[in-house]
Amino acid sequence: MTERPRERLAERPAERPAERRAILSGSTFEERIGYARAVVDGDWVHVSGTTGFDYAAMTISDDVVAQAEQCLRTIEAALAEAGCTLADVVRVRYMLPDRADFEPCWPTLRRAFGGIRPAATMLVCGLSDPRMKIEIEAYARRRPTR
Repeated sequence: MTERPRERLAERPAERPAERRAILSGSTFEERIGYARAVVDGDWVHVSGTTGFDYAAMTISDDVVAQAEQCLRTIEAALAEAGCTLADVVRVRYMLPDRADFEPCWPTLRRAFGGIRPAATMLVCGLSDPRMKIEIEAYARRRPTR
């Protein structure tokens, strides 16, 4: 039995700790509940479930398509702060209380994601406020900088 030489710690390349930082949108929900709009963890960007609230005005439209558009604007802003775009999204999850509201959103979602085709799931479930008609969660992977 041959003994393998022991690798010395000093000879191993130092591993760089992955960057982990929170991105906040200014939503009062983030402060009151204690979460971030997105978390950057190394190359990954995890965007929290995002509803159709305009967080600057703390208003929400009654129209599901307008809510979907606002969700995407909020998600885009979080991704931009993380150094990504919608083109970097690899997975989305759509949550709606009423399945009939999903199809009217398809053109909006296709404009955002049709060219990149991320993995996707649609769930019918209750949301935290009865005014909310859609919530979108997204996961992106940052591309290496050259």
